[in-house]
Amino acid sequence: MQEQNICNNVLVELRKIIRAIDLHSKKLMQACGLTGPQMILLKEIIKAERMPISSLAKNVNLSHATVTSILDRLAKKQYILRVRDSDDKRKIYVQASDEAKQLISQSPTLLQESFVNQFMKLSDWEQTLLLSSLQRIATMMKATNIDASPVLINHDIE
Repeated sequence: MQEQNICNNVLVELRKIIRAIDLHSKKLMQACGLTGPQMILLKEIIKAERMPISSLAKNVNLSHATVTSILDRLAKKQYILRVRDSDDKRKIYVQASDEAKQLISQSPTLLQESFVNQFMKLSDWEQTLLLSSLQRIATMMKATNIDASPVLINHDIE
């Protein structure tokens, strides 16, 4: 009976994590009209000022196709500009518009940013313990072959 209670408690905690991610995604949409992945890309672009799409995709651990799709949505909202390289016309860079910079400066913190800040304060053994436990849970849920990036959302990226 004790084992069943522990198992139920683990499932409840997993559900809390999923729910926290979902609620935070909704909060972002309400606060600034952007999804988590859109905010992540904009923050990365703003940090670099201007960057090639391939570098952006690599920096945020998303596929080039996914990043291009998100950038298309940001371009429709006029939050990014695509600029061709003056020397090599095949190269396209992205940069954030002034409106996007202002929006991001006033937007709430991403859930993963607060998580990373707290996680980094843990000792090495605690970080390793958490990673090991989560890896075991992923294995038990047959989720080890699922391609995932460190973007905390609980629905398709776009």
